Amino acid sequence: MTAPAQATLAVSTVIFALRSDAESDFKTLWLPLVRRTREPFHGQWALPGGGLPAAEELATAAARTLRGTTGLTPKYLEQLYTFGDPGRSPGGRVVSVVYWALVESDEAAVAEVGDNVQWFPADRLPELAFDHNRIVEYALWRLRTKVEYSRIAHAFLGETFTLAQLHDVHEAVLQKALDPANFRRTIESSGTIVDTGERVAGTRHRPPRLYRYNDSVRAVDLGPLGPSIG
Repeated sequence: MTAPAQATLAVSTVIFALRSDAESDFKTLWLPLVRRTREPFHGQWALPGGGLPAAEELATAAARTLRGTTGLTPKYLEQLYTFGDPGRSPGGRVVSVVYWALVESDEAAVAEVGDNVQWFPADRLPELAFDHNRIVEYALWRLRTKVEYSRIAHAFLGETFTLAQLHDVHEAVLQKALDPANFRRTIESSGTIVDTGERVAGTRHRPPRLYRYNDSVRAVDLGPLGPSIG
């Protein structure tokens, strides 16, 4: 009797950044895609990723493939989900452990782009290879769910920020208008941000206050595992 073929393990990464968009009243989420240079799905766009060497940690492999294809080294990298439907890859079963990353606009601006790496609006993607459209849809749902109750928006900002900047991030991710006064009350009562006592320098009118996130509240709760990549 012929032994069943073994599944191949791979890693992929969804990377979100905020960019201005002429078709939206808000900044919108964009992500880099890579063009496949071999079959299956030769010539189609796909998420950055690759195979998993036997001796490499999952998060390390995700960071390596991301850096190798886009040049990005995000400070926020979290495991999203494992996709392993038998029919997701023609020619053999591939189980993909998917990570997601969030990067600041300045970092996204220096990402490597070219004929085989380009940025696309996350809500208006072409037909991607494998089940990568479904993966992006799931990542968007997770991000939009988490931004309302966690400090995940920090990954799109610098170490300090104004409430207006934080408000803009939430509007961009959720793609809906948020009342500034209600947003301020909700954020200030959540305990996730701390007033630094400083204000933005160089503004003509009353300079806005600068805040930072409460260091006791992590963007990702890793529990006893701790960080797995350097």
